[in-house]
Amino acid sequence: MASICFYFQVHQPTRLKHYTVFDKKEHYFDDQKNGTICKKVAEKCYLPANRLLLDVINKFQGKFKISYSITGVLLEQLFSFSPKVIDTFCQLAETGCVEFLAETYYHSLSFLYSHDEFIEQVNKHTKAIETLFGQKPKVFRNTELIYNNDLAQLIESMGCFDAIITEGADHILGYRSPNFVYTPSGCSKLKLLLKNYSLSDDVAFRFSNRNWAQWPLTADKFARWIDKVNGNGNVVNLFMDYETFGEHQWENTGIFDFMKHLPEEILKHPDNNFKTPSEVAESYPSMDTVDVPHLISWADTERDLSAWLGNAMQSNAIHELYRLEKKVKNFSDDKLLSDWRKLQTSDHFYYMCTKYFADGDVHKYFNPYDSPYDSYINFMNVLSNLQKRCSKKEDTVCPV
Repeated sequence: MASICFYFQVHQPTRLKHYTVFDKKEHYFDDQKNGTICKKVAEKCYLPANRLLLDVINKFQGKFKISYSITGVLLEQLFSFSPKVIDTFCQLAETGCVEFLAETYYHSLSFLYSHDEFIEQVNKHTKAIETLFGQKPKVFRNTELIYNNDLAQLIESMGCFDAIITEGADHILGYRSPNFVYTPSGCSKLKLLLKNYSLSDDVAFRFSNRNWAQWPLTADKFARWIDKVNGNGNVVNLFMDYETFGEHQWENTGIFDFMKHLPEEILKHPDNNFKTPSEVAESYPSMDTVDVPHLISWADTERDLSAWLGNAMQSNAIHELYRLEKKVKNFSDDKLLSDWRKLQTSDHFYYMCTKYFADGDVHKYFNPYDSPYDSYINFMNVLSNLQKRCSKKEDTVCPV
């Protein structure tokens, strides 16, 4: 038996406007740019992909299942700029074949800097998903699949999740396969689901690469690769950005047609089926304990955190940001708290990345800045203004 588990990350950050040291306004976000990008991605990816997958779900009458993690910052933008996308996600939820996962509401790195803030964001996101889609998430995914033993233990201690997902990185698996369910080190009940990065990346990154030895990738060919897992694993976890469909892989590459025909090809094998992450965790026993003492992610060739914390600019920006936590939370100012939290979105630090070579093109995608240095300067100008707002409030509350 081989279960196919599709998980899609759905996210767009709230991008900052061009902000200089001379700016005094307390509005930091570029509504025009955010609206333009949100509508563009909605038309190219979210709407056509949602409608296609809804048709496929209805066609196979419960046999085809998928899962999503939609960030809170994107949900807010969709309500403002493309509410039709929310409607189609609600239609998907109503099928009973779609599972929604939990993550940090602001797609943040808060686990690394403040467990209190991290838990608040996870609870806020869980509440939003339950309100919108009528589901209380049972599976957690951290921002960019960032993970280690401590994260798994914290998630288990929250008492509301059955499983956690992360990257099936070779250096944590060793001789083992990502095609089984595992237990995180230090946990007793939580299950660990690992991305099959090879097969996932065949779709997400290599699909349209004409220099790839396996191009063109057809639905029947990919299904044959899936079939080989039978007898060598229980589940194939295909985790990828939702923007794979229509944005990273344009419509003219045939990506939508590929996804339309893939379920039929996979289900031709009598031992194949589709499951959501929580169903996988419930259906299969843990085969072993996986020890991940050091932080990993699904980014770049290194599978580490260097995309967000690899240089001095990134480190300085994020440390200065989290230094404000206590001050921000001391005030009953929802706008100040919201602004501070939107600045936590990992993309702001990703734009400061100075890595190039094989990973360079990935770091430039959706990037509104000409250079990492421009990103850093712009972010710090915004942060400086936010710091001044905190200081003014302190002076008001505690006048000299």
